Amino acid sequence: MIRYAFLALTLAGPAAAQDLAFSPEATETCLARDGADCIGRSADACMEETSGGSSTPVMGACFEKELSWWDDRLNTVYGKAMEAAKTADAAEGERPLTEQKALREMQRAWIAFRDAKCDWETVQWGGGTGAGPARLACLMQETGAQTRVLERRLEAR
Repeated sequence: MIRYAFLALTLAGPAAAQDLAFSPEATETCLARDGADCIGRSADACMEETSGGSSTPVMGACFEKELSWWDDRLNTVYGKAMEAAKTADAAEGERPLTEQKALREMQRAWIAFRDAKCDWETVQWGGGTGAGPARLACLMQETGAQTRVLERRLEAR
């Protein structure tokens, strides 16, 4: 019986994902105002506005959509940060540790940390159906936070 319930949830996932009411507007509006506590706003709105929004498949799909939005934003700001680092390195001349290298190594270490942190979050669910959405929520939170770190650093230049 449990297998059939899992199968039903699994099959319902793609159908529910097609009808998602996801828009990044809630997060974008929050960021435009003060930028505090904005991560997850659009995922929350997605769950509220999507039929069956409290179901595991819909929760996971909403978290995944906002994660993708933050990931795109992170890739953009990382590229801008690397360009700024390149410019700073050119102005400084030869150094044993360049800003570009430090940024690249920091980002690689952050990815490893994020993945390990979200793995740990996932195992807290003991293999239950909440593990998937919990992992996606963690990845979304961490990716959003890292994006904001890089954005603030660029704004401060």
